[in-house]
Amino acid sequence: NSKMSWDSYIDNLIAHTKDGSGSANADKACIIGLDGSKWTTDAPATAIKITAAEAATIGKAFKSRDFSPFMSSGVTVEGIKYQFLREEDKLVLAKKKDLGALTLQTSKTGVVIGHTKEGGQQGNTNKGVATIAEYLESLNM
Repeated sequence: NSKMSWDSYIDNLIAHTKDGSGSANADKACIIGLDGSKWTTDAPATAIKITAAEAATIGKAFKSRDFSPFMSSGVTVEGIKYQFLREEDKLVLAKKKDLGALTLQTSKTGVVIGHTKEGGQQGNTNKGVATIAEYLESLNM
């Protein structure tokens, strides 16, 4: 099952967000396709359980490079609307007071999404997300 292999990327991403104290700043992650398909499953406890509609909206924004829907309506993941912070090159950052933050980064064919736990350092999550997105890009994905 190819889905199972994608799920291992979730723990890998979270491991890449550890700070000097050794604690991970990201608590959840997922990977979706630019076509809105879900690459990771909802099985791992650390999975972002993104809905098909949410994945489609995010995939479409990254594919078209049109982030105006995020600016006007925020970024919705797991039914929670995160406030759009900014977009730079392949990266989108969003935050929800008391609920943490989202880091989304695109590769050639997918979007890697990491969730920073409330109180965590989003910069560390950005590094973890970038590590996975750049790896996928190196595979032409």
